[in-house]
Amino acid sequence: MSCLEIESIPAMYREMGISEKVYAYGEAVWRSLKDRWEAVDALSEYNQLKVIQAMQKNRVSEACLLGTTGYGYNDLGRETLERVYADVFHTEDALVRPQITCGTHALALALMSNLRPGDELLSPVGKPYDTLEEVIGIRPSKGSLKEYGIDYRQVDLLEDGSFDYEGIRRAVNSKTRLVTIQRSKGYQTRPTLSVKQIGELIAFIKNLKPDVICMVDNCYGEFTETVEPSHAGADLVVGSLIKNPGGGLAPIGGYLAGKKECIENAAYRLTSPGLGREVGASLNALGAFYQGLFLAPSVTANALKSAIFAANLYEKLGFAVVPNGRESRHDIIQAVTFGDPEGVIAFCQGIQQAAPVDGYVTPEPWDMPGYDSPVIMAAGAFVSGSSIELSADGPIKPPYAVYFQGGLTWQHGKLGILKTLQNLVEKEIIMKDFDKRNL
Repeated sequence: MSCLEIESIPAMYREMGISEKVYAYGEAVWRSLKDRWEAVDALSEYNQLKVIQAMQKNRVSEACLLGTTGYGYNDLGRETLERVYADVFHTEDALVRPQITCGTHALALALMSNLRPGDELLSPVGKPYDTLEEVIGIRPSKGSLKEYGIDYRQVDLLEDGSFDYEGIRRAVNSKTRLVTIQRSKGYQTRPTLSVKQIGELIAFIKNLKPDVICMVDNCYGEFTETVEPSHAGADLVVGSLIKNPGGGLAPIGGYLAGKKECIENAAYRLTSPGLGREVGASLNALGAFYQGLFLAPSVTANALKSAIFAANLYEKLGFAVVPNGRESRHDIIQAVTFGDPEGVIAFCQGIQQAAPVDGYVTPEPWDMPGYDSPVIMAAGAFVSGSSIELSADGPIKPPYAVYFQGGLTWQHGKLGILKTLQNLVEKEIIMKDFDKRNL
């Protein structure tokens, strides 16, 4: 790169509204992260090889990229893709469908297909993500598990974020049929669970009741480690294709990977008893599903770099961040606590200002379906609602934390974070002498 080109990069940031002080501060933080970048690149390389190996093993061909219509019988691409997912996630079987509309739908499908009236669902990691409250019936809703006579019990994490093993021991009983473990933090400031921690929890629960189904909500966690929760004993892992595994290309969809019986149950619930997985046309989605999965390890690595950058940048400014700037990563979400709604709103508006789509829009909090408080969401995405693309959101309630994730490229993630800081400085939420703090 010529000297002229190098010098033009700060100038481009200035043209995009980033002041010299904000840019210089961001560069100082970024240059301190060389070792972290090398580790993320190594992770990405391993997972890339894993995905290619699964595609080659299952003889993915050009014909697999073509779709079907109508009933979708004998869909070669759909059936091959599900075998690829089963190999990537180290499971007996998988269900990967555009008919699964989102992560919440995938989780609801897994729960409703593998629980029966009189069963009990247990969460040993505290309250699940907000949108699952109505699925379970914690908040009354039509069609909830509670309406079908399925009970729910939860054991909160201890104050230090560890598992309450004695509480779990007391909670597991003869009715406990399925245990749901949310890997990511959701709208909480607790640590994300590592695969190792999840494996230890599953081993403990299986020792108490060997026949219980252990399901992991894997949303935001795929490809952030070299292994997935299914490698550590999970009977079922569930996620969304417009998060990590879709690589930013999948236009819709979700996946379930796990024990054959659990997947078969889900297939019959998704379509109809007697039909199951044999129907469900893939239309023209398969090419994006395959290519998205192929890109997922590198795209997830870019999101991890963006999250690490955000953690270090805001931690050095004195804000509480989860995880902190030095901890290992087990999902792509970065929580930053501001303590007031103005900080959350300013951060999200900064992310929107960096968007390639709808970058001129100003997001505001609103009463979104499925949430118990106003929520602000920022995302100028090529796929609507895609959390693997640069985005940020948060509920407008204490502790007033924002949850940042995504970035198809590290360069976009960097711009987004600098935009959030610039916005906070201009609104005087962060003092203009921030650059004098110790780095």
